[in-house]
Amino acid sequence: MTFRPSTLTRAATLAGAAAIVLGAQASAAQDLSAPSQWPDTPVVRVEALAILQTLNADLLSNASATLTLDRWCASHKLAPAGSRIVAQRVRGEDKPADALIRQLLAAKPDEPIAYRHVRLACGDRVLSEADNWYVPAKLTTEMNEALNTSDIAFGRAVQALNFTRTNLSAKLLWSPLPGGWEMGAGLPAAATGSLALPPFLLEHHAVLKLPDGTPFSALIESYTRGVLDFPAPNTLAP
Repeated sequence: MTFRPSTLTRAATLAGAAAIVLGAQASAAQDLSAPSQWPDTPVVRVEALAILQTLNADLLSNASATLTLDRWCASHKLAPAGSRIVAQRVRGEDKPADALIRQLLAAKPDEPIAYRHVRLACGDRVLSEADNWYVPAKLTTEMNEALNTSDIAFGRAVQALNFTRTNLSAKLLWSPLPGGWEMGAGLPAAATGSLALPPFLLEHHAVLKLPDGTPFSALIESYTRGVLDFPAPNTLAP
């Protein structure tokens, strides 16, 4: 994916803010790998990378991560039929918008900006965590009320705005294959246990905009190992 220079500059800016926001605790948590439902074989590792990149492309090509995760959860049977993404609020960890976030939102120095930290879950599986700074004045009264008082996911709450998404950056936080594998560097040997996954697999930075291009939300989304919490496909599993 190619981004324009101005977009790359903003992506780097938001990435710098994210590093401060998440801190050393998130880095330590990323080292806490856990076994999955996938056997640890070279073929399954290739398969895992293909599926992870499929999700990555799906997220990047759609405006709403909420609706994309709705479909992912249903198609991979991660929760009972009919389940939808809900936002589990993480309270007591508010992160005021700094100058960098205000720049992304084209907000005035004294303009109120709200913050939401949520875990997006489908059934009992958390599929992502999101930091979301948004401008309440650019939403309807009903939307703000829903966001303040319910577990509705942001993308579902503001769906009527017909918003667009500008992706600033997309980073693979984990790869089941070593760098250069496609050029003959070799694949990891098969192991007797299951494939271990870290807590977070993908990270996206994005800005949501109204149809006229006005930004109203800045997002940092971290997708968890829950997105791969289903059995490896029988077609490639040993």
